[in-house]
Formats: sequence, structure tokens, C-alpha cells
Amino acid sequence: MVGQPHSDDEGPIADAEQRAERLRSHEHQFGQRGERFDRRSPFVVGLTASAGVAVTYGAVRVLGAMSSVLVLIGVAMFFALGLETAVSWLVNRKVPRWAAVAVVVTLVFALIAGTLAATIPPLVQEARQLAEQLPHYLQHAHDRSSLIGRIDERVHLQQRITELANGSGRFTVAGIVHTGSQVFGVVSHVGIVAMLTVYFLADMRRIRTGFYRLMPNSRRPRAILIGDAVVAKFGAYLFGNVLTSIIAGFATFVWCLLLDVPYAVLLGVVVAILDLFPYGSTVGGFIVTAVALSVSIPVAIATVAFYMGFRLGEDYLLTPKIIGRAVRVPAGVTVVAVLLGAAWLGVVGALVAIPLAAALQLLARELLFPILDDA
Repeated sequence: MVGQPHSDDEGPIADAEQRAERLRSHEHQFGQRGERFDRRSPFVVGLTASAGVAVTYGAVRVLGAMSSVLVLIGVAMFFALGLETAVSWLVNRKVPRWAAVAVVVTLVFALIAGTLAATIPPLVQEARQLAEQLPHYLQHAHDRSSLIGRIDERVHLQQRITELANGSGRFTVAGIVHTGSQVFGVVSHVGIVAMLTVYFLADMRRIRTGFYRLMPNSRRPRAILIGDAVVAKFGAYLFGNVLTSIIAGFATFVWCLLLDVPYAVLLGVVVAILDLFPYGSTVGGFIVTAVALSVSIPVAIATVAFYMGFRLGEDYLLTPKIIGRAVRVPAGVTVVAVLLGAAWLGVVGALVAIPLAAALQLLARELLFPILDDA
């Protein structure tokens, strides 16, 4: 049906067409399969090796070009895996999956919207007060007998703040456009992550089924047990991390109110955000202590003692009780994982470092160590 009329001047193709006609049958419309290639022939070995190198190089280049998109997809999958345990909890209590997804997503967005609505007005007010009090703090820097003056004499704090203010005070059209594009990029990335999280969460059953279908049938039951345990670790870590961060922010807010440390709401939000990352409450404690110096030195010393006690309580009371045994990673492994994650993916890498380390620890214990023990 193609290239008619055929004739003998087509050479070897004409002979192949005649043999192809003899191969055709009712059972095998396109003929039977021929003999397999000799995989040990030099040509096949060289071609396979060259193709493997080319495919690997191409895959690395493609992944590098799509790195920003893959990070967004990975963050969305991280949040989806973290929320999946809550959805499955509702499904196990006779709630339809679509309704469970809708309930969990609605609660998350309502919590975020309520938090923003409650904190943005006092944040704006306290930020305005901080801007108004900044010249007063700079005046103290001229007084060499004050604590701030002695700090300024050592580290030239006033000069650095002045340079920062002068640098940020130069408004140009290009700078405004650049800032606007960065803000738009952040907002669009947040929207993409939120949308993908909802999609992944709604379609988690198919994603889970497709992933386990990639496993050999003989290994599939054990893969299901290990894979579901890994997902449970993500869920426990996400829930526990958010809850401990809220507790850290609320404790900071109450402490600042009791000791009349200014900007209580602003400092509480800062500490809550920093506590999302490992050892973030310690960094937040330094910030709160620096602000407490504006009240008095005893208040600053008491703030240091408060955050030392809170750090111990978070490590030995809150984290074991809230996260439990689901995410059990040694302290040394935690520090190394956070450093590697931050060096690899920045803030995102530091955020997901601990659950990834817990998952790798589980996989090594169940898959790698038994093989090495039997070797």
C-alpha cells in the first residue's frame, strides 16, 4: 500500500518484500520475531555504552535546566505527603476521600488566612514604631558610656546601619521593576506550590498505586510497608514542626508582654517562622535578646536564660511528645542533614532535611544493612 508500483530495480528491498510476503500469516500479521541480537558482540556493547553515556548526560542537562521547577514540585509533594496522613485519618473514619481532602485543605487555608489577618495589623504598627524609634537608637550609639555605644565602638554598628539605609534609599525605576518582579515571582511560586499540593493530595491514591506498580510483584508487599512508613514520617514531622513553631512563637509573645519587651507580636512571628527550621528558636532567641537590651541588661540576661530553658524543653519534652518515635534522627545526623540540605537547596533543603534523613535511615536499616550483614 506504500510506494507502488514495486519493481525488481529496487534491488535488495524487492527481495526483502518477497520474503516479507511469505512471513505474513493470519496469526502473525507482521511476521514472527527474528533471532535476538548477540548482546556480547563488540558493536552492541559499544553502542549500548555510548547510548548510556549520552542518555545520562542528556538527563543531567535536562534536570539542571528544570531544577527550579523540580524544586517547586518537590516542595508541593512534601506538603502533600505531610497532609496525606490527616486525609487518610478522616477516610478511615468513613469520610469520602474527596470530602476529606476538601476538609483538610479548607482548614489549612483558613488557619493561614486567620493567622495573617490576626498578625498583619499589629505587625505593621510595630514595624512603624520600630522605624520611628530607630533614630533614638542611633543617638544612643553616640553615647560611649551606654551599652549600645560600646557595641558600636567595637563593631561600627551605626556605620553599617547608615550604609544599609542609604543603599536602600536609592529608588530607581530599574530597582522598582526588579523588586516588583521578585515579589511577583515569590507570589507565583507560592500559588504554584499550593495548587500542586492540592492536586497531589487529591490524586494521592493514583500516585501511590503508580509508584508501587514500578516494584516487582515479589517485592511489592514489603515495598508498600516501607513506603507507607516513610510517608507517615513526613506527616508526623510536618504536623509536629508546625505545632512546635506555634508554641515557640506564642511563648515569645507572652514572655515579651510580661517583661515589657517591645514588638512582642513581631518577635513572636519571627521566632515562629525561624523555629520551622532546625535550631531556629536559638537564632530567634538571639534576636529577642538583642531587642531586650533596649529595656535593661537584667531583662536581656533573663531572656537568654528563658531561651536556653525553652531549647531544652523543646528538645526533650515537646519534640518527643508531639512528633514521637515517628521521626527519630540522632542529633549529629540532624546537624549534618541540615547543613547538606541548606547547601544543596537553601531554605527548602534545610526544611526537608530531617524527614529525608529519617526516610534514608529507615531504608538503610531495612534494605542496606541486611544485605551487608549477609555478605
